[in-house]
Amino acid sequence: MPSILLLYTGGTIGMQPSAAGYVPGEAFAERLASLLAAHGGAALPEYRLVEMQPPIDSADLTPEVWNRIVEVLARHWDAHDGVVILHGTDTLAYTASALSFMLGALDKPVMLTGAQIPLGEPRSDAPGNVATAMQAAFAPGAPREVCVVFHDRVLRGNRTRKVRSQGMDAFDSPNAPWLGEAGIELHLDRAPTLPVGTPDFSPVVFEADRVGVLHCHPGMSARLAEAMLEDSRLQGLVLLTYGVGNPPSLEGRLMESLRRATERGLAVINLTQCHQGLVHQGTYATGAALNAAGVVSGQDMTPEAAVTKLQVLMGRGLEGDALRRAMARPLRGEMAPL
Repeated sequence: MPSILLLYTGGTIGMQPSAAGYVPGEAFAERLASLLAAHGGAALPEYRLVEMQPPIDSADLTPEVWNRIVEVLARHWDAHDGVVILHGTDTLAYTASALSFMLGALDKPVMLTGAQIPLGEPRSDAPGNVATAMQAAFAPGAPREVCVVFHDRVLRGNRTRKVRSQGMDAFDSPNAPWLGEAGIELHLDRAPTLPVGTPDFSPVVFEADRVGVLHCHPGMSARLAEAMLEDSRLQGLVLLTYGVGNPPSLEGRLMESLRRATERGLAVINLTQCHQGLVHQGTYATGAALNAAGVVSGQDMTPEAAVTKLQVLMGRGLEGDALRRAMARPLRGEMAPL
């Protein structure tokens, strides 16, 4: 019978109410087993539960946690047919994106899920999300890649965003089709599959201060933007611009700062603030100036994918032109082909 590795990292799914609000609950394994037995029982695959200690509040997630997750996967990979990771929803899309770049090509599915309402609470979405993720992880047509399973949707991990803070349909992939959907039947393989291969379990050297995000907005301070771009520790920057990739000129100061920064080796990735669509960097004069300044179009990548892709690639030793070239092309289906 198929066997699933179930990795519990923390998050709302395992919490319980207290006088001070939701806190990490005790006896998670027993509570989960009881509710899964009532939510599919023998129809679900066998599983081995591994709990990370202490459980992680996903708002406090750090990149080093991704190395801990990969270390657990490496220990148990060969003994199971698929993986389900239970994760807090606040940073679930970051972890799904990071793992896709860290692990690379896979020979079995890795599904991330969580819950908006804790396990055992009235109307909790936890049992359904976990059961669907487990079924998707051992289904014959399961995509061999990192996915997010939430509210009956199977999404490419590095295309996923948390789009609703309170709705049960909290996650979507605005610029990519779903990989599957769970209705009366579970339908998978709706999008082109990625190359299959042996995963890379090697740790990544993450360093603080190397990646930043600059969000353009009316009234943006040229002085603060310049200070950020002149920080010698910064090696990768996600620039969130308007529309098809247009930044404010700030009387020419922003473009000049970007040019100086890219000349010293900073990789600047231009993304649109729009929920859907991609960057066309040469459509308007301001966007075309970014090309001249050495800024890379991020196409239709999510901010979560761009940030984690920068972190992983730099942690694997890429810098300068090599880093910019890698950021400009899809590695694991995270952006539209050029």
